[in-house]
Amino acid sequence: MQVKWLRTAAKNLEDETNYLEEENPKVAKEFFVRVISTVNQLAKFPELGRVGRVFGTRELVIIGYPYIVPYRVKNNKIEVLRVFHTSRQWPKKV
Repeated sequence: MQVKWLRTAAKNLEDETNYLEEENPKVAKEFFVRVISTVNQLAKFPELGRVGRVFGTRELVIIGYPYIVPYRVKNNKIEVLRVFHTSRQWPKKV
C-alpha cells in the first residue's frame, strides 16, 4: 500500500520539527526520522495503529515522543491526516 501525506500532516510535521530544532537540532532530526520510519511501516501493516477517536481513522503512536499520527485507509492508500502533540487539544474535525 502507498503512504500519502496530506498537506496538513506534512505541514504539522514540518512545524513540529522546526519547533524542536530551535531547542535541540539533534532531537529534531531524530524525531523527524522516527516519525517517517514509523509511518512508512503502515505500507505493510495498515492496521498497526489503534482505532481512532474519529470514525474511520486509526492513530499511530510515535514511540519515544509524545506524538500521535492519525491516518485512514482510503482507496487502497494510507492517508496521513495530521501529526499531533499529545498535550494539545484535538480539533473537532481531523
